[in-house]
Amino acid sequence: MNRRLFLGTTAAFVGGLAVPAIAQSTGDSVEIEGEISEAVRRNISSFRSLRWQPYFDNLRRGAILVDTTSRALHYWNQEETVYKLYPTSVPMSEELTRRGRTRVARKVEGPSWSPTPSMKIRNPEWPDYVGPGPDNPLGTHALYLGWTYYRIHGTHDTRKIGRRSSNGCIGLYNENISELFELATVGTQVLLI
Repeated sequence: MNRRLFLGTTAAFVGGLAVPAIAQSTGDSVEIEGEISEAVRRNISSFRSLRWQPYFDNLRRGAILVDTTSRALHYWNQEETVYKLYPTSVPMSEELTRRGRTRVARKVEGPSWSPTPSMKIRNPEWPDYVGPGPDNPLGTHALYLGWTYYRIHGTHDTRKIGRRSSNGCIGLYNENISELFELATVGTQVLLI
């Protein structure tokens, strides 16, 4: 047995041990065989396409659904010709999580950021203001919601996406918020569940 064959066989064997679950595609769903952690199970479910009808009465001005459990944002346009699904970051704790219905109140390209009063209490070392640019926690674009201090925004820290990492807002990769920014309008309905 040569060294290359030995290393390849060993890697395949070890790789096989590290993967206790097998995924099989069955059309529009994925079935998992074997043991799988709860975190992985939630991650798999987050990227299912959803229909808007269980969540909204209509698509007037478009609709955004944010599922904080699966960490996914769904967008439908008014004409039902565009559907987008994006991975998100969500609030770090239940206390910081707001659920319910609101609307996009304002759109800002190159937003500035100031911590909320409660953020300053938790993190007194944070600056009082950060202007637009690569150090801004809101990334390149922000959709301000009808609730004070709540936004759907980008982030320059891509490690946050897919995690409970925000102080209340919903974060997207900058390229995703840029696309959503163009699609959504002031007045787009928003539901956080």
